[in-house]
Amino acid sequence: MVTTVDYHTAGEPFRIVSGGVPPLRGHTIMEKRRFALEHLDAIRQLLVFEPRGHADMYGGFVTEPEDEGAQLGVVFFHNAGYSTACGHGTIALVTWAIEAAMVRANGPLAEVTVDVPSGRLRTVATLQDGRVRSVRFQNVPSFVLIDAMAVTTGGRRIEVAVAYGGAFYAIVPADRFELPIEPAFVPRFIELGREIKAAIEAKRAIVHPLEPELEGIYGVMFTAKNRNVTIFADGEVDRSPCGSGTSARLALLDQRGELARGTTLMHESVIGGRFASRVVGEARVGDYPAVVTEVEGSAHLTGYHQFVLEADDPIGLGFLIR
Repeated sequence: MVTTVDYHTAGEPFRIVSGGVPPLRGHTIMEKRRFALEHLDAIRQLLVFEPRGHADMYGGFVTEPEDEGAQLGVVFFHNAGYSTACGHGTIALVTWAIEAAMVRANGPLAEVTVDVPSGRLRTVATLQDGRVRSVRFQNVPSFVLIDAMAVTTGGRRIEVAVAYGGAFYAIVPADRFELPIEPAFVPRFIELGREIKAAIEAKRAIVHPLEPELEGIYGVMFTAKNRNVTIFADGEVDRSPCGSGTSARLALLDQRGELARGTTLMHESVIGGRFASRVVGEARVGDYPAVVTEVEGSAHLTGYHQFVLEADDPIGLGFLIR
């Protein structure tokens, strides 16, 4: 029996594994991520795949932090494996940790530090009447890896940018394909996202300059003014504005001089959910100029679950249908 507590952040699910799995082994979160891949992947499939989940399910294994400098650690998972960053999941995790009294909160603000695969995130939760109303997190330094790369997709040649916000995102205006960012067009965005990811990775390796395990295009973000739809993992559609993707987009907007420092980008998703985000500082990542960003959103409890797998269940760990 595996127990979970489920939240959504701006419409995007986050399934928190609260019991029924062994502790993740390793000194760092990246080591624990490898342990989950090698020893707990059946649990990931059980919780993500149908009939218990769906192709767009997302979740995380809660674990110990790397040292006393943080209160929590987490290994994120999705339909294709394990991500290095997840903004909406961080917001949900901190909300759960406070509301479940895993982390003590006194007063209207609570600081919680979380270790994730991409690094250490400092978060601040805002409380009212004992409930968490919002969580903002300061992300790892975000930077632009490629400002313009030409690729051919959807029968046309386009330019995309590649930026990092805890994971790598290809960013392209939706009007390059004459598509509005609306739910009716999500199937086409899924197709294009998969094509763009494949086209970029066929041209060059996408690797973090300091951390070689942080590699590959994780998501493709289609933008229109302050709206976006992000396709990540194996064709998953982010219902939220995508927290780590928001940081990546902020880095691109900052580098291009399209958003003044300190100005709030109210980033909006395909279903209308919003994250308030801004650039709050400067940094460097190897030879790349980088920015420090903050992203804020709200998570809401959706349920408590006890999942089982009967020995004679012919479906086994489950299946995915897109």
